[in-house]
Amino acid sequence: MTSTLTEPATTPAFQQVSLGRKVKNGIATGLVWLSFLIAVVPLVWVLYTVIVNGVKRIPFSNWWGQDFGNVLSDEVGGGVLHAIVGTLEQGLVCAVIAVPLGLSVAIYLVEYGRGTRLAKATTFMVDILSGVPSIVAALFVYALWVTTLGLPRNGFAVSLALVLLMVPVVVRSSEEMLRIVPDDLREASYALGVPKWKTIVKVVLPTALSGIIGGIMMALARVMGETAPLLVLVGYSQYTNWNLFSGPQASLPLLMNNERATNSMVPGSVGFDRIWGAALTLVLIIAIINLAATVLSRLVAPKKK
Repeated sequence: MTSTLTEPATTPAFQQVSLGRKVKNGIATGLVWLSFLIAVVPLVWVLYTVIVNGVKRIPFSNWWGQDFGNVLSDEVGGGVLHAIVGTLEQGLVCAVIAVPLGLSVAIYLVEYGRGTRLAKATTFMVDILSGVPSIVAALFVYALWVTTLGLPRNGFAVSLALVLLMVPVVVRSSEEMLRIVPDDLREASYALGVPKWKTIVKVVLPTALSGIIGGIMMALARVMGETAPLLVLVGYSQYTNWNLFSGPQASLPLLMNNERATNSMVPGSVGFDRIWGAALTLVLIIAIINLAATVLSRLVAPKKK
């Protein structure tokens, strides 16, 4: 009778990291931190400048609840209610049109059109549209809306121009979020006999929804700060105009441009304070929208069990 002897497993000897690898690792880490600082410093500098120069006006209640209707251009007083209303209305209408359109295109590209000629052509057109300057989008809408159809310049025309700028961003961000959804989830749903459209609605979209919301907010923040469509497609008004389809309508970027053109930009002057106050107001509005989107994305994100 023979017995088999098993040799104890030997652990490989630990090899000390060479000095050259430590130096390379330190250099790479230092370069990463340097790149991070280079990217953060301008951001902090811009935020600091906007806050320091704009905080002088926004604490007052009339800044949020009044317009410049009864205030002279060089007179202290008034508020930006008219500009806030225009910015929110134009951005909301733009999002209502652009989000379903962009999300539908992204779903087609990822779920239905893989490898087809139509999908390749659509991707090519989205790439082109994402590089179109805002002034070109504004001129296109002006040629179609005002020159061809004979319709007046108004806030809705601005929203249409912003749609052209927002759609490609929504398509690209949504497409990337849908692609990272594991195919195992789709195959498991198909194995249970669930139709493809219901798999997309019940499985794919809820899984990617938090990332899609983040991409939509990024696109909305971009278009809310555009100026070129406002200059071409709507006139500035110092009064609050709630009607998006009639008459001139202000917005925060348009207000800043108007104050730059009509008032002195000397630090401490009325125009200077109004411009920086409007800039800080726009930053706060976008920050609040992004914060709300972050909370919403966490609420709708799939829960780990």
